[in-house]
Amino acid sequence: MKKILFIFLLIATTLSSQEVDSLFSNANNLYKNGQFEEAIEEYKKIESQDLVSSELYYNLGNSYYKLNKVGPTIYYYEKALKLNPLNQDVKNNLVFAKRLALDNIEELPKTVLQRFNKNYLQKLSYNQWAVVVIVFSVLASLLLLLFYFADVPSKKRIYFATSIFSFILLVTSLFITYNQYHFSKKNKVAIVFAEKTAVRNAPTLNSEKVFTLHEGTKVIVLDAVDNWKKIKLVDGKLGWIIADEIKLLNDF
Repeated sequence: MKKILFIFLLIATTLSSQEVDSLFSNANNLYKNGQFEEAIEEYKKIESQDLVSSELYYNLGNSYYKLNKVGPTIYYYEKALKLNPLNQDVKNNLVFAKRLALDNIEELPKTVLQRFNKNYLQKLSYNQWAVVVIVFSVLASLLLLLFYFADVPSKKRIYFATSIFSFILLVTSLFITYNQYHFSKKNKVAIVFAEKTAVRNAPTLNSEKVFTLHEGTKVIVLDAVDNWKKIKLVDGKLGWIIADEIKLLNDF
C-alpha cells in the first residue's frame, strides 16, 4: 500500500513539474513575442501554485516594465531580490525601474554598523544565512570527531583549533541569521500601487494630509488600524495610508 501511495505521489509530482515547466516556457515565448499581458497571466498561474522563484519574479517584473506599470515592476523586482539578494540582473533592472518612480526620497544617513549590515550582511537572506549555519555546524562536528580519533598530537592540536574556530563562526552566523530574520519580520516593506495617494496624520479620511506618494515608492509598514497602515519612509517621515493602496513584500 505504501509503495502504491509513493508511486502516485511521484507521478503527481512529475506531472505538476511538467505543467509548471510548460507554463514557464509558454510565458517566456509570449514575452518574446511582445504579448506581455498574456505572459503575466501565465507567470501568475505558476505563482498561484506557490512555486515561486527569483527567476519567476524577475520575469514578472520585466513584463510589467514593458507595460510601464511602475508599482508592479518594482514590487516583483524587490520580491526577486528577497529570494536571491545576489541576482545582479535584478539589481540592474531595479535601478532603471526606480527611475520611473516620481518620488525622490533622500535616505537618512546610516551608522557604520547599519552600512555594514546593508552592504555585506544583507547580501544574503536569512534563509541563506541559515544554510551557512548548517555548513559550519557540520564542519565543526567533523573536526571534533577528527580531533577525538586522531593519534598524532600535532594533528589533534590542528583539529582542535580549527573546530573551535568553526564553532565561533557557527555562533556568529547563527547570531546574524537571527538578526536578519528579526529585521525582516520587523521591517514589513511594501510598495505603493496607487498612481497617487495622500498620506495622512491619522487613520481617517478627514484627517490632515501630510504628504503625497506615487506609484512605485517603497515604504515600511509599522502598524495597522482597520483599513489603514501606518508607514515610514526612508527619510523618517511618518503617516497613515489606505491599506489597499500598498502591497506588502513580506510573506508574513
